[in-house]
Amino acid sequence: METLEFQAEARQLLQLMVHSIYSNKDIFLRELISNASDALDKLRLAKLQDGLEADTSDLHIEIEADTEARTLTVRDNGIGMTRDEVVELIGTIAKSGTAELLTKLKEAKESPELIGQFGVGFYSTFMVADKVTLVTRKAGTEGHGTRWESEGAGTYTIDDAPDVPIGTTITLHLRPKDEDDALYDYTDEWKIKEIVKRYSDFISFPIRKGDEVLNSQKALWARPRSEVTDEEYHQFYRHISHDWTDPLEIINMKAEGTFEYEALLFIPSRAPHDLFQRDARRGLQLFVKRVFIMDDSKELIPDYLRFVKGVVDAADLSLNISREILQQDRHIQMIRRRLVKKVLSTIKDLMSSNPEKYATFWREFGRAVKEGLLSEPDNHKPILEIASFATTHGSEPTTLAAYVERMKEGQEEIYFLTGESRSQVENSPHMEAFQAEGYEVLILTDPVDEIWVDAVPEWDGKKLRSIARGAVDLKKDEEEKEPEGDFGPLLGFLKEKLDERVKEVRLSHRLTTSAACLVSDADDITPALEKMYRAMGQEGPRVKRILELNPNHPLVTGLRAAHERGAEDAALPDTAELLYGTALLAEGGDLDDPARFAKLLADRLAQTV
Repeated sequence: METLEFQAEARQLLQLMVHSIYSNKDIFLRELISNASDALDKLRLAKLQDGLEADTSDLHIEIEADTEARTLTVRDNGIGMTRDEVVELIGTIAKSGTAELLTKLKEAKESPELIGQFGVGFYSTFMVADKVTLVTRKAGTEGHGTRWESEGAGTYTIDDAPDVPIGTTITLHLRPKDEDDALYDYTDEWKIKEIVKRYSDFISFPIRKGDEVLNSQKALWARPRSEVTDEEYHQFYRHISHDWTDPLEIINMKAEGTFEYEALLFIPSRAPHDLFQRDARRGLQLFVKRVFIMDDSKELIPDYLRFVKGVVDAADLSLNISREILQQDRHIQMIRRRLVKKVLSTIKDLMSSNPEKYATFWREFGRAVKEGLLSEPDNHKPILEIASFATTHGSEPTTLAAYVERMKEGQEEIYFLTGESRSQVENSPHMEAFQAEGYEVLILTDPVDEIWVDAVPEWDGKKLRSIARGAVDLKKDEEEKEPEGDFGPLLGFLKEKLDERVKEVRLSHRLTTSAACLVSDADDITPALEKMYRAMGQEGPRVKRILELNPNHPLVTGLRAAHERGAEDAALPDTAELLYGTALLAEGGDLDDPARFAKLLADRLAQTV
């Protein structure tokens, strides 16, 4: 037997591994099972590719627990290791020359190149054990195996082990139970089953404890869809989503080549109650080689598709040293892009293949999907291709493509109006000329609509245009337009009296029945957006708007006549204030002084009784 001493750096590194790298002590068993699964895979591959003579008829992993002796043993009949490999592989962090690695880990706690090497996960055992014994024998070798043992302190021993079977056996001499330190009794059968179920349920080899197989081995994403029933998919969906309804759609993906991964995604049939809550759980379950890594991997799916549930199983990924956190690398980004593309294309297919399912999807998740128009400019086109909007054309939502097909001859813009409800938008004064002239207008009532319309300049070459912004003149021929007469003095008077509230007063070509309306300048933010910013604490100067008057309305013509008779009439300023207030109320705005407005209105009504 040979006794070797850890280098000073290695002792420090071991302490870092045990006390800092892993946040959950249960992970040690996941690491041991993962290493055992790799060993079984390597044996099977060596037999197929190298012609190694080995029995692969019953490849498996065994777990044994001895409550009295307080030991936990994990055994596999896989490829095994030679003495040199034990020193090399386990010595990944237990050898000289680790100062640079130690510095790197202390600073960043990241070392993707170490993931998958036996020594890294193996040392997590010292979180729960005060002594670890490893006995192994390499497949295809004759004679003795190797025995390695350490208490994780200053030294480790290595010796020959006669008459040991092919494979690797690791025995942990467990520390006393200490629940205050999240150190559980790992000889407890229930605890062992819980860990295996959570982290290793889909390992493709049986994990046995006595006569019982602890893992299901049913990685549905790895099986052809033709071999899996809808009920199996539905049960799996309910398991990972905690949703009692069946999913709306199932998406299978498999990527092969230089970077391999499989994915099984589900689109729910109803939105969860916390879809728009910041602290809601979101993200996909991540596996690497069927080993569970994390529950809510937000890096794999953008926030606007946060309702998508499912799993991604990669052949390899750049994780941090504890396999708990994804690193931002090209593989992660590549998977994310492909998942997004697949989800959006699946929804697009639903539009034609199953309109009823699509309608359900958009009703439940459309508001969230539109957030992607703000966060992912590169995906404007595919997102808008699956979007539907309420419209004045009818009661059913429409796509932008359908809107463009119905556009009037000569119409160059896609018209829309935002608001808090459909009824508010439909009854807005801004709608009057468009309804009179037969122009279709999109009705946008989700809060996100106020923002994304400024981020999307056009669709299919047609500019998106708010009918509540800028000047509007739908009558192209001069002879169709009504003579405006001399409103100049009145417009100047109103601008003077309302100067603190409006930036301009002008005649309108968008009104047919209302006396007046308020319009935002082409480059100004809307009142609703201004209100949203204030609600988020982003105070700024109030944006003045433009007051437009209908030159054919009796109130406006009467006001002009009254102004011509006597510009000093004491009632005219009050009338100007009432005109502005009614225009503000007509679009659902808030009066600065409701009590004053009510008094002015009551006084004016009293004069007519």
